[in-house]
Amino acid sequence: MMTQSLEGAGLGFRRCMLNDLPPQGADGPAFLEVAPENWMRMGGRLARQFKDLTEQYQFVTHGLSLSVGGPEPLDRNFLSDLKQFLDSHNIDTYTEHLSYCSDDGHLYDLMPIPFTQEAVHYVAERIKSVSEQLERRLAVENVSFYAMPAHDMTELEFLLAVLEEADCDLLLDVNNIYVNSVNHRFDAAEFLAAIPGERIRYIHVAGHYDEASDLIVDTHGADVIDPVWALLEQAYRQFGAVPTLLERDFNIPPMAELMEEVHKIQRMQADAPSVPAYQGASNVLRL
Repeated sequence: MMTQSLEGAGLGFRRCMLNDLPPQGADGPAFLEVAPENWMRMGGRLARQFKDLTEQYQFVTHGLSLSVGGPEPLDRNFLSDLKQFLDSHNIDTYTEHLSYCSDDGHLYDLMPIPFTQEAVHYVAERIKSVSEQLERRLAVENVSFYAMPAHDMTELEFLLAVLEEADCDLLLDVNNIYVNSVNHRFDAAEFLAAIPGERIRYIHVAGHYDEASDLIVDTHGADVIDPVWALLEQAYRQFGAVPTLLERDFNIPPMAELMEEVHKIQRMQADAPSVPAYQGASNVLRL
């Protein structure tokens, strides 16, 4: 399996977009992202439509239910089905949240992993195991969270330690950096400045909801705001034109409005300095 080069500005794909997607290229998204759980056991007409799309567009996947930091054993049957899905659609990028979502059952939320050295060792081993079974280099996403978990290090220290010990890649979510910086009172620019660019597979950018002046909820249900665009611009100055994807999960506007934000990403990328966007190992592990 050949590793696909990821570049440009992408869009999170939802079923309501099936009939509205512009062609891949200058006027359309460079790549699309789906949650594999929403498609991997699909049959009938929708499965055929999805197969047609994966033959027209480059796809990446962003998981919801692996629970890489959870207390239960990894779901090997799910991973087996996932690998078959990825292989059948020639998708080589699989990412997951650096969080957990199960504890003797599904929690239907993404919970933060304790920021401890013990948790670093635990989750790093699980990431390695997932990568080995999928024969793909896993990328994990920095997540938003609202209650501070048990910790003997900061969120940033925990993230960097996991990336190093697991030798995995990062799906860098700049909106989550901003959300956490407001909710937990740290400097978002300093957090971003410490990120190792060679680990970044691609970037997420999204909107959120202001519950209060000191509480932001990561909803993916609104337009991207100026401080998040500024963080993205900082990321491009640091790392070059890293592939970047716009997430929108509800309150989805007409495709033309969504593409205005995708085109803004494209313009920002065009102005970025010439820095290698991704310097990590091949996405696909050769075992």
